[in-house]
This record gives sequence, C-alpha cells and structure tokens, in this order.
Amino acid sequence: MIEDWQSGGFGLYVHWPYCEAKCPYCDFNSHVRREIDHARWRRAYLSEIARYRAKVPERLLSSIFFGGGTPSLMAPETVAAVIEEARAAWPVANDLEVTLEANPGSVEAQRFAAYADAGVNRVSMGVQALNDVDLRRLGRLHTAAEARRAFDVARKLFDRISFDLIYARQDQTVADWQCELKEALTMAVDHLSLYQLTIEPGTVFGERFSRGMIRGLPDDDRSAELYETTQEACLQAGLPAYEISNHARPGAESRHNLIYWRYGDYIGIGPGAHGRITAGGTRYATETWSNPDLWLDKVERGAAEKMVEPLSSHSQFCEFLLMGLRLDEGVEIARLKRLAGDAEPTAAIAHLRSMGMLELKDDRLRATASGRMVLNSVLKVLLD
Repeated sequence: MIEDWQSGGFGLYVHWPYCEAKCPYCDFNSHVRREIDHARWRRAYLSEIARYRAKVPERLLSSIFFGGGTPSLMAPETVAAVIEEARAAWPVANDLEVTLEANPGSVEAQRFAAYADAGVNRVSMGVQALNDVDLRRLGRLHTAAEARRAFDVARKLFDRISFDLIYARQDQTVADWQCELKEALTMAVDHLSLYQLTIEPGTVFGERFSRGMIRGLPDDDRSAELYETTQEACLQAGLPAYEISNHARPGAESRHNLIYWRYGDYIGIGPGAHGRITAGGTRYATETWSNPDLWLDKVERGAAEKMVEPLSSHSQFCEFLLMGLRLDEGVEIARLKRLAGDAEPTAAIAHLRSMGMLELKDDRLRATASGRMVLNSVLKVLLD
C-alpha cells in the first residue's frame, strides 16, 4: 500500500521571520530587526534543505512557499539559492509552484523582477484593507494607494497573484464590505484570501480587547452576514470558495496550501516552522526552534528541530479531518476509513448528516454550506 501522504503531495515551506513592524493582530512568529546577516541566513536554509534531502529523498516536489514574516524583505539572492538547492535536492513537478508572500510597502519593481528571475511564479500580497482608516486601525504601514500600486507591479511580473483582505473589522457594515469586496474582485487575477478578523491571545489586539479598548467588532449575526456576503459575491465573480477563507478560479487554487489541507507531506524550515514528513513508514510532526538567533545557532550545530514526534494513527485521523473538512471537496471516504480504523465516527457522521451539516457526495465526505459556517462545532462532534 502506498504511504498515505502521497494522497496529498509534497512541498517545502521556508519561514522568513522578519517584518518592518509587528501588526497588532498577528500571532505569527515574526520579529523586527535592523541588522540582518543575509549570507548567514542563506547558508542556514541551504544546510537544512541538504539535511532533509538525506531524510526524505526522491520525493516529487510540487510546491515551495516563502512565508513569514515578510519574505519580500529577503535578499533575492537568498530566494534564488533556496529554489536552486530545492530543485537539486528533489525531482520537481513540471508545474512547480513557487510562492512568495509580500507586503505592499516592501514591493519594489526591481526587487520583484529579481524574485521572478529567481523562479518565483506566484505572489501572495498582504493587502488586508482597501481604505486608509482601517489600514491604520490594523497597524499596517502601507496605504491603500500603495497597495494598488504594488498589485500593479506584481501583475506585470507574475502570472499568478493572490492577495489577502481582513473583514469583520471595527464598525464595518455589510454595505462597506460589499463595496470593498467589489473593488477587490475587479483587481483579483485568480485568487483571493478573505479572513474574518480574529482576536488572538498574546497579541497587542488581544491585550487591548481584554481591557475593553477594541470597540465596534461585529456580533455573531453580523459576522455570519458578512461571511455569507463574501461567499455569494465571490461565487458570482467566478472565484468560488475552495476552502473556508480562500477563493479561486478553477485551477488557480494554492497548490501549496492544498498540500496542508489534503494532508500531504511538507518540510518546514526556518524559525518556528512546522512540518509533516513520512520516513520509513512512520509519519512525524516536526517543529523548529522559534527564536531566530537560536534557530541559526541550532542549524549551525546540526540540531534545528525542537521536536520530532511520531504521530499515532488516531492523531493522523484527527489532523486529516481538521484539515480536509475545510475544503469544499471534503475528504475521501476510503482514506478516512483507512486512517480511522476502528475509530471511524459513523454515528457522529450520521447525526451531522441528518442535521444538514455534512453530506456524502462522489465517495467524499464534505461539510455543507451550513456546516462550514460552524465547522469548529462540527469537528468537535466528530472528534469527541
């Protein structure tokens, strides 16, 4: 029997931990640093690729993703070296997807041209809002005009472009969002990521919220209305939701993120990066040291991983459902049964189907539109 990861594919995630400023809503592993030794970072990334090549050789690499942080602050020479090393380490798919995340304020035509020359063929831009008032509230350094200019620069250099927007913001009405979304859809080439604002513990927003300093956030009914507005507008524009927060024209889905959601194997390098790799018939969860200086030091000592943990069959089943039910396509029933074994939640599935939260279609189990709106509750029933 083939190893289960092959149902989802194989990718490489590269984490760049630095930003120009820390956004108040962000709980990612990102840091602000004036001086960066780019040559040292380049050596560390290449060293990690070589180490993983020995662990998991002869995989067909279908995606490389530079995330962060703000990877558009990376030296183009580093991006080029990583792509070249990955191509040498593994066979690559003919349609290899190489994505780089960018913030509009860090977009320069010359730098972006260098990324394109290096092999980046997809850019994901953190626009977040298309008006200056909300950009300031979100702690963003760029203006709406800069975001539009950055998008125009990217569109001239890359065939595939995505950008992010955050909605359910302070004092945002449905009419406000409809207007903003209409403009976004006229800009969108083939992909949009549209996220509801969440207040995460440990962030500046989290601390402000606990002190009652963030007012005007939508209640549950308004949030649901904003979500439904998003789904309807994107569907009508030809960018249906293939995942809860991600919309694309057919064929333009993020191949890298599909590896996560389809529960494939992926290597994570860089500070705080997570991975899932299968070696010798065992699937492992990996996690690297999150502090950038510590990570560099550990790489140079040959011990970048903070954790390498075998995953039990039950853990794999839980992760498979947690990721796969986010997708409109859902999960393959045969694969679910293979991973669940005797723990298949047949009674819970039947109950949720009777409630209209899940459905069976073409030998796949998927959440309905109603189920996706309350997916965390659906998953709780399945996994309990």
